Amino acid sequence: MLRDALARHALAEIPKLLTLLDRTPVSPTYGCFDRNHWHYRVMDFPCGMSQEFVLPLALAWSLDMPGNIYKGQPVLRAWTEAGIRFAARSAHADGSCDDYYPFERAAGAAAFSLFACLEAIRILGIGEDAEIDRFLRLRAGWLARHRESGRLSNHEALIVACLARMVERFGGDWEGALRERASRLLSWQSPEGWFAEYEGADPGYLSLTIGLIADADRLRPDLGLREPCRRAIEFLGAMIHPDGTVGGEYTSRATLNYFPHGLEIAARWMPEATALNERALQPLAADSQPCFSDDRIVGHHLWSWMLAWREWRADRRKPALLPDGRRHFPKAGLLVDARAGHRLYLGYSRGGAFKLFDGGSLVHSDTGPALRMKNGKVAVTHLHGPVRFSLAENEIEIAGRMAWAKSQLLTPAKSILLRTTMLTVGRFFPDLVRRLLQRILVTGRKDAPFRFRRVLRWEMAGWTVRDEIEADDGWGDVAAAGIGGFQTSVATVMARVWQQGQFQTWTDLGPELKALRENKALSVERRFSGRSS
Repeated sequence: MLRDALARHALAEIPKLLTLLDRTPVSPTYGCFDRNHWHYRVMDFPCGMSQEFVLPLALAWSLDMPGNIYKGQPVLRAWTEAGIRFAARSAHADGSCDDYYPFERAAGAAAFSLFACLEAIRILGIGEDAEIDRFLRLRAGWLARHRESGRLSNHEALIVACLARMVERFGGDWEGALRERASRLLSWQSPEGWFAEYEGADPGYLSLTIGLIADADRLRPDLGLREPCRRAIEFLGAMIHPDGTVGGEYTSRATLNYFPHGLEIAARWMPEATALNERALQPLAADSQPCFSDDRIVGHHLWSWMLAWREWRADRRKPALLPDGRRHFPKAGLLVDARAGHRLYLGYSRGGAFKLFDGGSLVHSDTGPALRMKNGKVAVTHLHGPVRFSLAENEIEIAGRMAWAKSQLLTPAKSILLRTTMLTVGRFFPDLVRRLLQRILVTGRKDAPFRFRRVLRWEMAGWTVRDEIEADDGWGDVAAAGIGGFQTSVATVMARVWQQGQFQTWTDLGPELKALRENKALSVERRFSGRSS
């Protein structure tokens, strides 16, 4: 049933990929998957990440999945090879590619598309080929030398997986780079098991990192990747929710991702990994999985689902009953508290954002209070930052400063400025531009003139949550206040996707706000004791 669900959902997206693809052999953009570039002509360069779609097409061509009308189609093979060749033709002279703006030289786009091309080449059986091999060497060489700003372990794991394949295809010239990047990746693993994604742990991206490490370990068991992979899987297992969902706004990058293929690979030496997939794939089987079907992120999930189908283990373990008790990961700023059928997943480094389950059902998701100013700025509690955290048997307290949400949008003027910069000096300093944009959109933090305190108390077989906000300069500039369940206030490409559990109304604190005197604290208390809360 679960394996069939993987095939069903993956194959359902193949028509979309073919619609995104320029399939006309005489077209100058034959093989391009960026429809905004070749068809709508609203983008002045092709997105390099889009060429990752060659891997789902190669898998659809090769796998005998139920209902697979694409298997063995000669034209599908030709289109897939055209996609690989377009990746080569559209690359910069150094092998890199762009993602969101020209001359970006994006490591993520380069690594995802190179991994996809290398695996697709193996599936299609493309042997020695001057154009393709030159491209592979250029891109792999650029990735091997490049050090992108920020710690994104899934990108580093992609580079390791790519270099392992380069050794396999071209020999020992790539050995030194492979070992260096593997060592770099392992240095980013926390003693708690997770691999860094910017400021902390993101279970969704971790499942991708696990998949790539397990893949590289299978090719190169001498790199010492297996034990780190085991620790990562154990951490991931602690973070899978009772309903099979993973992650959310309380984690470092707020994603709902789940990439299952690595656990099927790892199950050869860690049999209990199949039990985690048995739980985490339940939403897919029930057609309640998050929707990843947008033009930029759908490919990651498709090839992982299809690889999981290919690697599927017949000897499987069933999920164990989730134990009561606490799991505290202080370096990640995460806490799991399970008692009397309730399971609380709390990100205290995110201001106490949480998800609460009763049995196998989501009771409530919460990203903390938000205040909208009269000038449109929004202050939130859930941005990563320093907090005061205390933990007692029946009480959890988090306090700190609110911060301004990152809501900058691209305007015509900003677009002209960015294009002008990248077409002149920026093309020579793409890493500097990336660091500046990361600070603006992801990692930088500006405190707001408000202090928050959140207290969660276990009492009468349920959780009571009390929020208090104090204003440094009074409440005159605050236009609206409320508490949402799924607010994300940094730029994370794979966040903010739809999931059925998001049928939850906004808690409007307008009446409480209107009743405030100038220096009084805004406070609200809510109780969650079960599915009807």
